[in-house]
Amino acid sequence: MGHQQHDVYFVPSKSYWPIVAAVSMFVTVFGAAHWLNAQPGQASFGEPLFWVGIAMILGMFFGWFRSVINESLSGSYNGQVDRSFRMGMMWFIFSEVMFFGAFFGALFYARLFAVPWLGGEGHGVLTHQFLWEGYNASWGASGGGGPQKIGGAFQTIPAWGLPLLNTLILLSSGVTITIAHHALKAGHRRTLLIGLGATVLLGCLFLWFQAHEYAEAYEHFNLTLGSGVYGATFFMLTGFHGMHVTLGTIMLAIIWVRCAKGHFSKDDHFGFEAVAWYWHFVDVVWLALFLFVYVL
Repeated sequence: MGHQQHDVYFVPSKSYWPIVAAVSMFVTVFGAAHWLNAQPGQASFGEPLFWVGIAMILGMFFGWFRSVINESLSGSYNGQVDRSFRMGMMWFIFSEVMFFGAFFGALFYARLFAVPWLGGEGHGVLTHQFLWEGYNASWGASGGGGPQKIGGAFQTIPAWGLPLLNTLILLSSGVTITIAHHALKAGHRRTLLIGLGATVLLGCLFLWFQAHEYAEAYEHFNLTLGSGVYGATFFMLTGFHGMHVTLGTIMLAIIWVRCAKGHFSKDDHFGFEAVAWYWHFVDVVWLALFLFVYVL
């Protein structure tokens, strides 16, 4: 972003990308809905339409990002635009905090209130006898008349295996992106590319291990989305976090390409900073997940 215009706020020209984004998302969701609701054994246009929508979204991202990057490189942005970008990114991360806060709230409510009430504590005296006789009110328990009668007995995933490894991976990625940031500000291009590239690889490694963990959960632990409230909250929290790691890894890869092309300077690199903020947020959310979902 160049700071050539000091008295006016940059207003982008008319763009067709918002309507392309809206149409792409509509096609994707429409296809996904028909795909999921198709009758077994019957041909459905939902699946191919879903993948067409995904291709449209990827094309939209590529085109829209290219337009914004060209605006930045042309020197259209001034200091006021830079400040607005920073405020926008901060509010976006705040909205993400509220997003995960809602899911953590659901986890805490189910674990601290709903499950004990179903077991007969507090205001739930005799509730378990009328609604679910013999219910075991311990968190994560699959027996005692609980989820075992619905989805079968399941086991919880030990915290000190893959979850601990993924925690170390994400913490390491926070270190590598910080090294890359300092290298960018110091003008050390080689260290910048190595640190940022390592962060991208660590993000991919995290996702690979999470996919392996999901496969183990379904195949060996019988832990599925149908495993009561424990399975639902487990996959909801870790799944949405995995989606954020995926998006963050893609953004980091794009920033790596931009760094390789020399789009950023030591004094002008908000695009890098925005992605770094997002990645640190993803790290902090995982630490909370590791503590409250796996350990406690």
